[in-house]
Amino acid sequence: MTFDPDLIRRLAGRAELLTPEQMGQADRAAEKHGHAGPALMAAAGRAVARSIKRNVGRCRVLILTGPGNNGGDGYVAARLLWQQGWPVKVAALAPPRDGSDAADAARQWAGPIVTFSATEAARADLVVDAVFGAGLTRPIAESVAETLQAARRIVAVDVPSGLDGATGLTSGRVRAAESTVTFFRLKPGHLLLPGRDLCGQIELADIGLPALVLGGIRPNTFANLPLLWQLPVLTTETHKYTRGHVTIVGGANMTGASRLAAEAARRVGAGMVTIAARGSASVYRGGEPGLLVNEADISSLLEDERRRVWVCGPGLGREEARTILPALIAAGRAVVADADVFSAFSGDPDALRGAAVLTPHAGEFARVFGDPVPNRLSAARAAAARTGAVVLLKGADTIIVAPDGKAAINLSAPPWLATAGAGDVLAGAIGGLLAQGMDPWGAAAAGAYLHGQAAVKAGPGMVVEDLLPALISVRAQPINAATFSPSRL
Repeated sequence: MTFDPDLIRRLAGRAELLTPEQMGQADRAAEKHGHAGPALMAAAGRAVARSIKRNVGRCRVLILTGPGNNGGDGYVAARLLWQQGWPVKVAALAPPRDGSDAADAARQWAGPIVTFSATEAARADLVVDAVFGAGLTRPIAESVAETLQAARRIVAVDVPSGLDGATGLTSGRVRAAESTVTFFRLKPGHLLLPGRDLCGQIELADIGLPALVLGGIRPNTFANLPLLWQLPVLTTETHKYTRGHVTIVGGANMTGASRLAAEAARRVGAGMVTIAARGSASVYRGGEPGLLVNEADISSLLEDERRRVWVCGPGLGREEARTILPALIAAGRAVVADADVFSAFSGDPDALRGAAVLTPHAGEFARVFGDPVPNRLSAARAAAARTGAVVLLKGADTIIVAPDGKAAINLSAPPWLATAGAGDVLAGAIGGLLAQGMDPWGAAAAGAYLHGQAAVKAGPGMVVEDLLPALISVRAQPINAATFSPSRL
């Protein structure tokens, strides 16, 4: 799994993710605002050449071009590197269409042209994959795949050839790049697996395309950056009740899960956190002194209207979840449903209607909604629309989706976050943010972001308990307004 902790900073305020179709709309809108296609192609090719010069020492370069605009970007990059004395060759899969911007770029190439073959790719020190862009809808030919596979190193233009920019899925045999240079805004496929792995280090280049073109596109998929949500702000009038009361339903057996969720809720700022103990109360009472424990019946606890937010599922057991979740939903509480809830309601997605946030991993999601593979984003959108809940589909490419389809793809989580108990911490953190007044989508997105950042701070080799003090640290960090400036959302 490619984890790039600096990608969040490099994205700056550019959170919108555009499908290939939407990127085409942006290009067409740019022409109406005086940004002609040839100028955009020249800027794109210049960005590719600049990236190669910055990250790769002078070497023998083969640029593989296709018939579309992606190939045009490759011709521009080839010309610029050639003019600066680099040994560059071009191999064209097919000529650009007559009269296209790419054809103009090809006519300006006066350097050597070689056959499009695995033999030529193997001779080069670096191959630039400018064959097909993100909108390819058919599998790449085996001859193209073989040529790319023969390369020692690859820099991809826009996406590695064969990668679907909308879904992150592949068509045919796709060769991974060590880096990918793309333009204006990322695409969902850059962040969704397996696309994220295949792209290597992602560079997002400004090619002069104005942000105002987004107004007519109205993207509804985003990289999960802090500009999408605002964390609760404390004032001089804040007190423990205004910071909210989270109730965690604690099971009798796997008590650690509930305790982790409770501690996470406390550490992201909830004013009060109670474990509603379903047995083993003595274990819960032996925890942190600031954690409240209550053994009363759920019906009695629901009489207190201040208990607006509940976390149901971590360590609870499926039988308990089957009776308690419906009671919480019927009482109109904001429920974060996790873990055993999905076993309790296997094959019954409508039973989850009324929950605020659902936080399944892929296996739990499959029990209720069916296998999310291959298109996790589409599956999460369908589940959110059906249940009316925010769905946070956990994984290396965690997806947060609102019932209206608005989605964010998280990129803050390192691979070492994959450890037992991490999901319990996430559920508790989301509950703690909900209790402080965040809306369900914002709380889920912010919770996922902070969760990942806490793991980065804890470092490789962390165990789940290390996340808890790290949550305090990342929750306290101010958001850099220069890095996360507002954009058109």
